[in-house]
Amino acid sequence: MISSTANGEQTTFEGVYGSYQITERDAKEVQRYRFCLLICAISFTAAMGQWALLGPRHAGLWLAPMATSLGLALSWIHIYLRSLHRALQILWGLGCFGLLVLMWRSGSEPMLQVAAQQPLWIWLIGPLFAALTGVGFKEFFCFRRPEAIGLTLLLPLGLLGHLSGLLSEALTGTVMTLAALLMLVLALRKFGGPVAADVGDKSVFAYLEAQRMASSA
Repeated sequence: MISSTANGEQTTFEGVYGSYQITERDAKEVQRYRFCLLICAISFTAAMGQWALLGPRHAGLWLAPMATSLGLALSWIHIYLRSLHRALQILWGLGCFGLLVLMWRSGSEPMLQVAAQQPLWIWLIGPLFAALTGVGFKEFFCFRRPEAIGLTLLLPLGLLGHLSGLLSEALTGTVMTLAALLMLVLALRKFGGPVAADVGDKSVFAYLEAQRMASSA
């Protein structure tokens, strides 16, 4: 039997390994994930926009809400593979540690400029952007949205291109700004979609958890 809420949204589904229900808790987690993804995108876009229009002074401060909202989004994201989920969270943690060290050593005013001029700092905060790239890949894999694959490709292209010297500072800034704008489009398009799409097939989650428990036993 397929049931739905009062507003007509379906709550009971047939999955690969049986039926499952989308609960109120699932709906809240999805809304929190979408909201945090939007805050992350706004912060990323603001950082790049401020750098482009006003210069790098204090633009790095936008990385603080960006990192915080990304961490919260990773706590509410639905990914079938627990190992991949944990890997993204570990990358986020490593990147946050690098960001804190960068803020402590350089101060807020020249932070992004220091990071751009010294490759060591790119390596230290790079895991933060690697985690963000993972979110973009997950969104493309699940929904095939072009802005998601754009985000997934442009972030490593910008950072690795800058580290290798293949991209100038100006071109790196352009690539990263485009990545930020694509992320903003991605985050805005998340709202209004069905909750079940972001939750995924809960029967698969249940099956994988049962397999993990059996293996550990």
